[in-house]
Amino acid sequence: PDGVYSAEFETDSSMFRPNEACDGKGTLTVQDGKMTIHVSLLSKKILNLFPGTAEQAQQEGAVWLEPTMDTVTYSDGLSEEVFGFDVPVASVGQEFDLAIIGTKGVWYDHRVSVQNPVPQEGTYTCEVVLSGGSGRAGVTSPAKLVSDGKTLTATIEWSSPNYEYMIVDGTQYDPIQTEGNSTFEIPVTLDTVLAVSASTVAM
Repeated sequence: PDGVYSAEFETDSSMFRPNEACDGKGTLTVQDGKMTIHVSLLSKKILNLFPGTAEQAQQEGAVWLEPTMDTVTYSDGLSEEVFGFDVPVASVGQEFDLAIIGTKGVWYDHRVSVQNPVPQEGTYTCEVVLSGGSGRAGVTSPAKLVSDGKTLTATIEWSSPNYEYMIVDGTQYDPIQTEGNSTFEIPVTLDTVLAVSASTVAM
């Protein structure tokens, strides 16, 4: 969905990756179905990027990505100016070509991917689809989704008041409500099938 996310930016090189102050991540912006991730790099040694191969980057009419000046702050409190780039992303979870050119004036091929987007801190809604089970109970959709910038928690409301707990990834979650349909807060990952079980007191 449209919004701003924190996402992992994975590369095939230890020299071409997000700055250590960014914990391997960039800021993914989704607007009108188009995605762009902003990544702050290690230094100012990479001058341009190209969304394609090194050969394509050198062809007539190729449009190179220009750097931005980013300020990063390390864990010891020191700050530094580095180059950052806004990289177009066609699909999350899929590798794509991204060529780089540095101070030596030589283009190099790399493969990168954007993984595990998490909405920046805030409250959202998400669609929930339930499969399996007896088929007699359902869940409310859309559901409330809360992000702390690192993890996502969804509020799952069942169509029955008779569920006494849920188990997700080996952890038991108890209801958060005292009246009405059984409601739980559980950790989730966007666009991922999540195996859950729920215990009911109904016969």
